[in-house]
Parts: sequence; C-alpha cells; structure tokens
Amino acid sequence: MTYAVIMAGGSGTRFWPKSTQSLPKQFLNLFGDQTMIQDTVSRLEGAIGPESVVVVTNDDYTSIVEEQLPEVNEKFIIGEPVARNTAPCVAAAAAILHNEDPDSVMVVLPADHVIGKPTGFRRVLDLAVETARSENSLVTIGIKPNRPETGYGYIRFDADRVNGPDNEDVYSVKNFTEKPDKETAEQFLSSGDYLWNSGMFIWKTSAILEAIKEYLPEIFILTEELMMSDCSKEDLDEFYTACPSISIDYGIMEKAEKVHVVPGDFEWNDVGSWTAVHELSPKDENGNAAGGALTSIQDSVNNLIHTQSNKLIALVGVENLAVVETDNAILVVNLKEAQGVKKVVEDLRNNPDRERFL
Repeated sequence: MTYAVIMAGGSGTRFWPKSTQSLPKQFLNLFGDQTMIQDTVSRLEGAIGPESVVVVTNDDYTSIVEEQLPEVNEKFIIGEPVARNTAPCVAAAAAILHNEDPDSVMVVLPADHVIGKPTGFRRVLDLAVETARSENSLVTIGIKPNRPETGYGYIRFDADRVNGPDNEDVYSVKNFTEKPDKETAEQFLSSGDYLWNSGMFIWKTSAILEAIKEYLPEIFILTEELMMSDCSKEDLDEFYTACPSISIDYGIMEKAEKVHVVPGDFEWNDVGSWTAVHELSPKDENGNAAGGALTSIQDSVNNLIHTQSNKLIALVGVENLAVVETDNAILVVNLKEAQGVKKVVEDLRNNPDRERFL
C-alpha cells in the first residue's frame, strides 16, 4: 500500500503575526476556504485516501490536526516532543509503517506548499511511486524552473534518461545544491539539467530504512528499537529525545548513490514568505492583493493587504508593502524584505514581556 507522510511540525515564523506559536502557517487558510494541511490531503484524492495518511507534527498541534483532519486515523498522528528536523521524522514514520505493511511505499510531503494543476501533480506522483517500486531507489520530485530563483535548492540530474514505467521521463540524480546566488541560478537555468528541489520524496519503506542504516546508523539503532516496540506515545518520546537533529536532505539524499528524480511541470510554490502570498493571490490592475479586505487604495502598486477585521485599510502612494493585521499585532513590511519577518519573532522571543504577541 502507498501511504502519505505529511510533515507538519514547522513554526512558520516568516508568517508572523498571522502564524503564531499556537496556530502556525500550515493550519491557516491563506488561500481559500481550506487550511494548507487540508489542501495537502485534498490534492491526494484519487491517489492516496485519508485512511493512508500519516501526519507528523509538534506535540502541541496534534489536537489541531485531529480537528482539521478528522478523517485521518488517530494512530497515524505522530506528535513530536522535541524538534529534530526531517530525518527523525521520516525514520519514525518508517518504523510505524514498516510494522503496518513491510511492503509499503512512503510519499513524504510538506504540509504547507501550494500546488496548482492537481491532476498533473497526481500523474507525476504516480510515476514516482511506480519508479520507487520498480527501481527500489529513493525518488524525489523536481520542479522545472522558469526563472533564476535564489530561494530554492536545486537538483542536478543526468541528461541520459532512465526510462520509467510506460517509458516516461525519470532521471538519475547527480547532486543536490544549496540555494545559489543570482549568477549561479542563471547558469543553472540556462544549462537545462537542473530542477528545483521540492522537498517531496517517495520511496519504499524498506529502502529508506536501508538508507538510514547505511548513512545514519545512530538513528537506525533507535529506529530498530522503535520498530520492536508498540510505537506508543512513550516509545516515540524516547525515540525523539535520543535522536540527533538532522535533515533528510543532508543526512541521506545528498549521500545516497541510487536517487532518481521525476520532473514536475505543475505549478508549485513552497510559500516561504508574505511575498509568496502576494504572488499567489488575485490582484487588481495595479498589482494590489487585498482579498476581501475593506480598503481604499490610491496611487499604490504591488501591495498585499491581509486582515481579519472590518477596519478600513487605506494605502496612499506606496508600493511593494505587505500590511498584515491580526487581533493584537500589525505588520508592515517591504515585500522585498519579507524574509526578515523572522527577525521580529526572534526579537519578541528575547523580550519576555512581549511573548504574548507570539
């Protein structure tokens, strides 16, 4: 059987003040009626049913997952007592799914990405699952780049195609590259053999366990102990507490020898800042995105207004701003500097008298 493992433990600090410690980004409805994690499950319809969805999240958010995804089996909602990055997250899910079905395939997905053309996404996903089964390899989905993006990691693939099922395009991965500077990103784009790293992974549960054994032996010992247990909450807490913090990219994907990539031509955005929200939102003729907010916008271009109140928000003679209002905070940020919002969160954390705004 194929299972989806949804990683939903992030804190979403770049989306303050909308994203908070009690309700982070993945549980917000930034685009439409559904929250981001609900969208992630919905787009799997026809490929993976909710009964085969595993959600890995922070201990503090398990009740939110249960509320927003009542169709997901409670035994498949894993609460992490401490943050340990993505490798322990994958290992814990692999241990549980190995005990459930040793022949299973895992589709590992972030909870907070936006994907257009869901039919195209599912077609690529089906190909990736078939490749993982037939090749017994670690498979990732790479997004075809349409600009020299410096905010994403890249995957370099071997131009000699590996024929996938039904003779579709599947490629061997040469290497993974961290976020490049603008000049390097332009070179990647013109070369034609680089894809954006989407952070989506597909593999047989047995294959990722073998990779953990080879490249992360310390975590594998703990994973074996977890597989031999009942995988109770106490067992999981002991596992996470003992695990080192390391990403699946650095710990395994960058080192593994047999890695394949399936190119995806669907619309994709990892929604890394308020800038992405502006890009993805409907806009007026001047590039202003206000959603359903009550506004008066004069001589202003390329702005984002995001509010949850009935207050009138007026803009006059400004450009490239995001104005975000919640019950207890207002953020005004240049969209070109939106990554810096996390600095505000750090400042609030360092001031105990302001922690209530987190």
